[in-house]
Amino acid sequence: MGLSVRNVTLVYNAPGGGVLPALGPVTFQIESGSFVSLVGPSGCGKSTLIRILAGLQEPTRGEAFLGDIPISGPSSRVGLMFQDSNLMPWRTVQDNIALPLELGGISKQERYAAVENLLPTLGLSDFGLAYPGELSGGMAQRVAIGRVLIQKPEVLLLDEPFGALDALTREQISVDLLEVWAQYRQTVLMVTHDINEAVLLSDRVLVMSQRPGQIIADIPVTLERPRCLEDIYSDVFGKTAQQVRAAIGR
Repeated sequence: MGLSVRNVTLVYNAPGGGVLPALGPVTFQIESGSFVSLVGPSGCGKSTLIRILAGLQEPTRGEAFLGDIPISGPSSRVGLMFQDSNLMPWRTVQDNIALPLELGGISKQERYAAVENLLPTLGLSDFGLAYPGELSGGMAQRVAIGRVLIQKPEVLLLDEPFGALDALTREQISVDLLEVWAQYRQTVLMVTHDINEAVLLSDRVLVMSQRPGQIIADIPVTLERPRCLEDIYSDVFGKTAQQVRAAIGR
């Protein structure tokens, strides 16, 4: 299922009167099954755009669509993940991952079976009964990814999902995400500040301007799939990353 945004604008009321333009107008389309990253300077409205696409915030003007359906609120077809894993420390890995199914009224037997099927994909086969306090940062983020994937969403919205991790862990979990995405092929829009991460993972990189954020570049990534960390040393990778960096610096 694809995503599209048509002339989306968000304006806040400023203290003391007047308005504060925060976003837009923004127009773009993401094809079903593609992986797109969104980069740009801090405060340009990237996270605001994610919230609009997740149905958590209404734009002042314009519309966002999930397939052909206007987005008017949260949908079970859309999975959302933020930088903080937000795991419940008193619940095991399997119970944290199974939480959405539990809230949906799925039986314990069914949800545990679903978690067992998913744990190997996440590299967590031996950690189902572990607690968050026993996990590394990267493992905690894998659990957070699992909690989103267990709902089998058609669209993933990722807002700086690896921003709190150290560089080496971030690289490894990026590769893990590629492998998971290759199995499920959801439509993905990921906000990141890391240009290398954006290029390594994506089919396209959208670049936003300073606030109020607008799309100022739509850069295709022509690296072949499947990808690996060694791809960052290729000429194609270097030239694409340079394009993205130049667009951000406009």
